[in-house]
Amino acid sequence: MADVHTKKQRSYNMSRIRSKDTKPEMLVRKFLHANGFRFRLHVKDLPGKPDIVLPKYKTVIFVHGCFWHGHNNCKYYVVPKTRTEWWLNKINGNTANDAKAIKALKKDGWKVINIWECNLKVPRIKKTLNSLLKKFPII
Repeated sequence: MADVHTKKQRSYNMSRIRSKDTKPEMLVRKFLHANGFRFRLHVKDLPGKPDIVLPKYKTVIFVHGCFWHGHNNCKYYVVPKTRTEWWLNKINGNTANDAKAIKALKKDGWKVINIWECNLKVPRIKKTLNSLLKKFPII
């Protein structure tokens, strides 16, 4: 099956996709900051380069896009009908890298929190963000 976009249009679309400072990530960062948390971003020295690092709590937060990280049973994770094998390799590679990073972080004593993009959408966002507060001792 051929792509519905021209090569140029597909290239442009893909170039617009961010790997950091995504809308879901910004929602989590604004919430944490408003609640008094201070953090570092995308620490290159840590496995997986976590989106948010809270050194005071020895905790990292990954904000995963459902499509890019293969969120099972999620309406936002749909395997593309074109270049399916390539996409599955890409997404499976991402999930393997995630697992490897989480294992290494836990081995080093870090607490790891994964937040999925779908849990930051309207019906679930308040519950998801408020549940973050319960994971930390009162400041």
